[in-house]
Amino acid sequence: MRSSFLTAALALLGCSKAAPLEKRAALTQVTNFGSNPTNTLMYIYVPTKLAANPPIIVAIHYCQGTAQAYYQGSPYAQLADQYGFIVIYPQSPYSGTCWDVSSKASLTHNGGGDSNSIANMVTYALSKHNGDTAKVFVTGSSSGAMMTNVMAATYPELFAAATAYSGVPAGCFVSSSGQVDAWNSTCASGKVNATPQYWTNVVKNMYQGYTGSRPRFQVYHGSIDTTLYPPNYNESVKEWTGVFGYNYLAPQTRKANFPHSGYTTDIWGVTTANPLGTVQGIYALNVGHTVPING
Repeated sequence: MRSSFLTAALALLGCSKAAPLEKRAALTQVTNFGSNPTNTLMYIYVPTKLAANPPIIVAIHYCQGTAQAYYQGSPYAQLADQYGFIVIYPQSPYSGTCWDVSSKASLTHNGGGDSNSIANMVTYALSKHNGDTAKVFVTGSSSGAMMTNVMAATYPELFAAATAYSGVPAGCFVSSSGQVDAWNSTCASGKVNATPQYWTNVVKNMYQGYTGSRPRFQVYHGSIDTTLYPPNYNESVKEWTGVFGYNYLAPQTRKANFPHSGYTTDIWGVTTANPLGTVQGIYALNVGHTVPING
């Protein structure tokens, strides 16, 4: 069994698991995907055997990373060959290739920041490839996990679910000066301790007036992370359980040693129709930065 919401997405395709295939398609850059206010680069992987109305996964790289590095170092392209979905790999336009998760532009729906550019990549791919608007997912590691949180907050209408590997809550890296691509030591070192209501308001203020559905959210974090310290796990869980109205101190289900030995998975929002729940928090004992991808 796997805890990842991606597993559920794959199951929705109605495809039985096949033996791994050698990749035959290639990672391709797209330059004409629409408005691109921050000159973020778009790369896309479209498998040779594309599903009808394919799902789309947005896979966002870490600091010092690239679209190519995340394409090579994550399992999504290989899984796309098996199941026929599309993978979008955005690439940061900044020196050091961290993502802008600090400026008002990026922390606002249609605000003209990195999040706006990535959202336009999604709408382009949906139109170009007749994608399934109900099966769009976003995931990332480290700075990419921070942007995953931001995408879920600023463009909730686009995504069915999100998985963040070793990030921080949406809005935690906000810059008081409005600086683009700023580092926030207070947040990174785990010194932010806010209420669920505070985080809920942060998320809702990123897309004021939005009343529609929001993506299910999965948080992974390691207990010995010395880059984005472990308290960020608690704050991320507070944020998304708060958004959905759950008590972060009272998960419905707790699974020890799941999905791996030393990992603890807490789940909120479990129903008969939604057995994977709405929010999952996965805390990995003795794992640093970042938690390995559980594709």
